[in-house]
Amino acid sequence: MDRREALKSLLVATGTLVVLPSWATSWHKGEIQGVWFSPEQQETLRAITDTIIPVGNSIGAITVGVDVFLQKLIATCYDKEIQDNVKLQLENLERLSQREAGKSFSNIPKELREQLLLKLGHSDVTAEKDFFALIKAETIRGFSTSKEVMTNYLDYKVVPGHYYGCVDVKA
Repeated sequence: MDRREALKSLLVATGTLVVLPSWATSWHKGEIQGVWFSPEQQETLRAITDTIIPVGNSIGAITVGVDVFLQKLIATCYDKEIQDNVKLQLENLERLSQREAGKSFSNIPKELREQLLLKLGHSDVTAEKDFFALIKAETIRGFSTSKEVMTNYLDYKVVPGHYYGCVDVKA
């Protein structure tokens, strides 16, 4: 390795370490959370998850934070074209709700929300059908794999069985 290149790399690394703490401390939750979805889209997504798995006798999708899980999942794990389709369909669902009920999707009765979502699920437009299938599947996955559901309702154990160290064995 060339000595000049090594010194240059060392200076860049040192400069990064000096600048990074001051840059990172200026972040706050509001900036990070609103990067992918607008507040209106977040509220629509929240209403969708609440419609798919409503609060029953004990918990629902909102209770375990499936709406936040979906935001993070879509923003970090899916391709740009799927992210764009999700945003577009959230806006289309909001427009459809305004046209059908004259209110925001999150403010209409649950029965009407179900009808609008089923309309998307049975649509001839592939993008709408894909959106509904994705959101439904990921909502169910997010709910059924949440810590609260796994530990309190499905009796999930991190380590199955119990280990007994020194046990007498009959030989």
